[in-house]
Amino acid sequence: MKKGIHPKDYRFVVFKDMSNGKTTITKSTVKTRETIEIEGKKYPLIKIEISSSSHPFYTGKMKFVDTAGRVDKFNKRYQKHIKN
Repeated sequence: MKKGIHPKDYRFVVFKDMSNGKTTITKSTVKTRETIEIEGKKYPLIKIEISSSSHPFYTGKMKFVDTAGRVDKFNKRYQKHIKN
């Protein structure tokens, strides 16, 4: 491995799965403005949409995401603003 290419400023951060609320504390260099308090300690917070605790491959459960319905609802609501 090349020397001097890896960051030195690792710190503990919390990754929070927004679909089920599960949190994971690990070391990272990622920057964030949000924080969360866990067991009386403040950590930087990184919000993620999906993790191994909610991904169908790991859970074995399929989850239906209605993205098409949301797009149709948006288009219907703002149809008068859309130029054809």
